Amino acid sequence: MDTAGLEAELHAFAAARDWHRFHTPKNLAMALSVEVAELVEIFQWQTEAQANAIMQSDEARHVEQELADIAMYLVRLSTVLGVDLNRAVTDKLVMNAQKYPAPEA
Repeated sequence: MDTAGLEAELHAFAAARDWHRFHTPKNLAMALSVEVAELVEIFQWQTEAQANAIMQSDEARHVEQELADIAMYLVRLSTVLGVDLNRAVTDKLVMNAQKYPAPEA
């Protein structure tokens, strides 16, 4: 996963609107949480069958938009915190592989 281009684009987007002063770790974490909740709301009260078929429904575009919002806030938060998200994900995958070996899972 290479987020460098997206990081730069989000930084420029925020700079053009003078939003950096609002993009604090607390605010970005809260905004990320809200976007995740908006995704969850789409699935709320759906049966498993309805949830599994969501991308063939009228809600497909809405799901895509919420996922995009989540990804953008996550990348922006990692940038503001100085976290190399690519490295963090790679490191976490290695940890998960050690914690949950495939033959034993």
